[in-house]
Amino acid sequence: MKGLGNVIAIELKLALRDPMAAFFALAFPAVILWMKMRNGGTLPSGLPMIEAVVPMLSVFVIGLASLVVLPATMAQYRERRVLKRLRATPASSTMIFGAQWAAHMLLAVVGTVVLAAIGVFAYGLQGPVDVPGMVFAWVLGALSLGAIGLLIGALVPSGRAATVIGLAVFFPMVFVSGAMSARETLPESMRSLGDWTPMAPAVQAVRAGWEGHAASPITLAVMAAIFIVASGAALKAYRW
Repeated sequence: MKGLGNVIAIELKLALRDPMAAFFALAFPAVILWMKMRNGGTLPSGLPMIEAVVPMLSVFVIGLASLVVLPATMAQYRERRVLKRLRATPASSTMIFGAQWAAHMLLAVVGTVVLAAIGVFAYGLQGPVDVPGMVFAWVLGALSLGAIGLLIGALVPSGRAATVIGLAVFFPMVFVSGAMSARETLPESMRSLGDWTPMAPAVQAVRAGWEGHAASPITLAVMAAIFIVASGAALKAYRW
C-alpha cells in the first residue's frame, strides 16, 4: 500500500507540473465558470445559476481528467517504453491502472475545489445540500468515466492519438450531457441524445446530491455498470 501511495503521489505531482494537464483541469473550467456567470440569474426552476453551474462543471473536470489527460498519459508511457520498464517490477496492470486513476481523480478533486472556492467567494455559492450523496455520486462518476479513459489509454499506441480520441469523445459529450449547459435549458432533442452518453448519469447524480434530491437508483446502476464493463475491458486490452 505504501508503494501504491508513493506512485499516486508521484503521478499527481507530474500531472500538476504538466502545463496542459494543469490548464485543462484547473484553469479552463474556471474560465468557463466566469463566462457562465457573467450574467448570473436563475434557472427556470428558480435555482440560482451558480448552484447548477458548479456541480455541472465538477463533472466537466472529471471528464477532462478521465477522458483527455488520463489516456494521453497512459499512451505516452507506452510510447516512451515506460510501461515495458515497469513490467520488470512487481507492479501489476491493476496497480498501474489504480495509481493512474487515483492520481488523475485527485487532479479532478483539486479542479473541483478551485471551482467551489471561486463560486463561494465570487458568486455566493451555498454549497451542496446532501454532501454524502453528492460525494458518492462524484466518486461513482469518476469511476465510470475513469474506466473509459483507462480503456482508451490501454488501446491507443501514442499520446497524440490518445489526446485526439479523448477530445473527440469528451467535447460532444459535454454539450449534450448537461456538463456545459444545464439540462433543463437544452432542447429536448439534445437531452434525449445526452441521455445515451456516459457523462449524463454523473451530471444528474451530482446535481441531485448538490440540490438535496435522491439520485435515481437507475442512474447510479448505470454508472456502476459502465465502470465494471469498461474497467474489465481495459484490463483485458492492456498492453505493456
